[in-house]
Amino acid sequence: MAPYAALRQNVKLGSRIATGDPCAMDGEAVPQTADPDGPIRVFLLDDHEVVRRGLRDLLDAESDLKVVGEAANAREAIARAPAVRPRVAVLDVRLGSSGDGGDHEGIEVCRELRARLPDLACLMLTSFDDDEALFDAIMAGAAGYVLKQINGSDLVSAVRTVAGGRSMLDPGATARVMARLRGPAPSGPVELENLSPREREILQLIGDGLTNRQIAERLFLAEKTVKNRISAILSKLGVGRRIQAAVIAERIKERETGQ
Repeated sequence: MAPYAALRQNVKLGSRIATGDPCAMDGEAVPQTADPDGPIRVFLLDDHEVVRRGLRDLLDAESDLKVVGEAANAREAIARAPAVRPRVAVLDVRLGSSGDGGDHEGIEVCRELRARLPDLACLMLTSFDDDEALFDAIMAGAAGYVLKQINGSDLVSAVRTVAGGRSMLDPGATARVMARLRGPAPSGPVELENLSPREREILQLIGDGLTNRQIAERLFLAEKTVKNRISAILSKLGVGRRIQAAVIAERIKERETGQ
């Protein structure tokens, strides 16, 4: 099931957001063999050291939680997290100090880590109540989305909640996501004749939730080539965000299959 359709079903049922097909390619998922009876293993991503230190002190003070790793940027997170096999990743949505990747680079990290660690629960942490980021995070497979203004005890509870396989989306957030799903397709021309056969193939893989790296490996292309192709696809579709292209791809698929 493609991420867009899975999201629509999961939100409608009010069930776990983070479950479902992570769209990982065969052989890519990292087995998670940490002791299930031990403490909840947590990985941290934030570009501010003082924030990471505060989170570590807060979580390590709980007997059932253990911070097993941390990173200051996306590259470090993707390299380090699979090696320490966390159950929960607490990820900053906006990694302002990293020049590449945009304001929501933490969401791309969520998507990449979920592809490698299918059982990982990602809890997105942000300073801004941003519906665009919320929508993108859920589409990336995040299990929860909380503001940094949350108090310490509530954050600890949130980590335990997503570790237990439950969603940390409040009813208001769920309503906003459903409104987006029921809304019209993103504005702009979607005539596929403007896309080359290769671009159409990449668009479908975007709709299936694959990362740039996975698309590159699937199509035997350089990752930079895929990134450039996606930029061209967004321009031709008249949209500015990858998530809008994914929604277009899913709706095209539904129309073609008659669903």
